[in-house]
Amino acid sequence: MGTDPTMSEQTSPQDRANRSALLIVFLVVVIDLLGFGIVLPLLPRFASSYVEQVLPGQGKTWVGGLVIGLLMASFSAMQFIFAPIWGRVSDRVGRRPVLLVGLAGSVVFYTLFGYALDMPHETFDQARLALVLLFVTRIGAGISGATISTAQAVIADCTTPEKRKHGMALIGAAFGIGFTLGPIVGFVSLLYFPDDHGPIGYAAAGLSLIALGLGSFLLRETRNFGTAPPLDRRWIDFRAVRSTLSTPAIAPVILAFFMATLGFASFEVTLSLLNRDALGLEDRHNMLVFAYVGFVLLLTQGYLYRKLAKKLDEPTLMTIGIWLMGFGVLLLGGVTYFAWSYVIAKEEAPFGPLLTAQLISLAVAVVGFAFLTPSAQALISRRTDAERQGEVLGVNQSASALARILGPVMGLGLYQATATHLLPYVLGGTLVLLMLPVMPMIRRYRSATTG
Repeated sequence: MGTDPTMSEQTSPQDRANRSALLIVFLVVVIDLLGFGIVLPLLPRFASSYVEQVLPGQGKTWVGGLVIGLLMASFSAMQFIFAPIWGRVSDRVGRRPVLLVGLAGSVVFYTLFGYALDMPHETFDQARLALVLLFVTRIGAGISGATISTAQAVIADCTTPEKRKHGMALIGAAFGIGFTLGPIVGFVSLLYFPDDHGPIGYAAAGLSLIALGLGSFLLRETRNFGTAPPLDRRWIDFRAVRSTLSTPAIAPVILAFFMATLGFASFEVTLSLLNRDALGLEDRHNMLVFAYVGFVLLLTQGYLYRKLAKKLDEPTLMTIGIWLMGFGVLLLGGVTYFAWSYVIAKEEAPFGPLLTAQLISLAVAVVGFAFLTPSAQALISRRTDAERQGEVLGVNQSASALARILGPVMGLGLYQATATHLLPYVLGGTLVLLMLPVMPMIRRYRSATTG
């Protein structure tokens, strides 16, 4: 039997190159997110001891929660500013150099993070200096990590519109692996170095260095300049942001993604504190709860989502995600209220039922978020011209980062505002569910996603 030589030329070299680029970006994001997964579970706990020295008696009040929230939000503040910049730069100079610069920055700032954790903080001056260094490291890591929109642009470069949501799910699966293995690395570090927290930052730096090496030697450029007109754009162009947010087919999707991320972020930063206050988990066991979250995310986006994406369109998956996420976050509020009721009654809370309820609630919320994220990113990418993928995905990532600026400040402030610790979960679940009325507006432009 004969074969069509034209079809053979179309499917062999370029497809293999695209698959190779996807694999390398996947590995780079996994290893880079390992570092983030190591840091996130413990930073609120470590920071609270610094804050207690700088602001005596305020560590567990809304004031202390606000300071820790600002520390957590500083990472996302830099992503808010730099995600669209990196996206536009990648449209101009290519994806590869932007990703490599970001990884190099991660190596530097995670190393500095380890140094900050090793600093003594028994006195006011020591704690103040250590806290300032923590802010510097999170700001620097935020600038470096803002290149995630460039990784999404690589996915867009290498996939057809019909396969875009499957490609974006790879980023979600990479997040899942990073959030599963990262906390496990942190657990092992605390197991062998219980009184020395510096290795946590150094381990994150080492993993980012491995990712930098992989990207340097194996990642090819995916941005196709051959058919594109010369790009004459400034790195910061607020007109482009306004243009993106005024596009009827894209703006509602970004709004839904922003609000859902805001609701999710308002509770996720409190999880390590909830593990401590409701379940009494020490630092290393707290890491295992975060590893569980990462495993659920990995399983959902690596398998379940990819199966459902073959049968359901993006707006349907987003709607399912909103329902599950909102319900799961509200269930977490029920867990903290249940734990508080035992404190009031001066009884010991049953650990087994509380842990079971929390794990179920987390699974429901994370599955919902895992459905929403790649669906929104794929929908935005499908509705965007090929020459503006980095720019528009950068605006979306910037909106997500803005939500992660506001979320930690609100979440940690509200968490410390009442003895029940209930407010961030009520707010988070409500904000997510408020996005359901936006979905008909998103579906209205369904025809644009098939182009």
